[in-house]
Amino acid sequence: MNGVHCDRCGEPAAGGDHAACREARRMEPPRYCPQCRRRLVVQVTPLGWTARCSRHGPLEPGP
Repeated sequence: MNGVHCDRCGEPAAGGDHAACREARRMEPPRYCPQCRRRLVVQVTPLGWTARCSRHGPLEPGP
C-alpha cells in the first residue's frame, strides 16, 4: 500500500487495520487508485493484471 488510500478498499491508508486488505492483495489486483481513491480500470489475464487510473495512469504490479 503506497499512497494516501488503500488500493483495495479505498479507505484512508493511515486509518483502520488493513491487514485483510494486504493479505487479499497478494492474490488480487488493486481496485482503487492509492493517490486519489478513484476506481481503477482493471483487466485480469492468465498472465497477470493491468490497472489504470483515469487521472494518474497505469499502476505497476508490485512484488
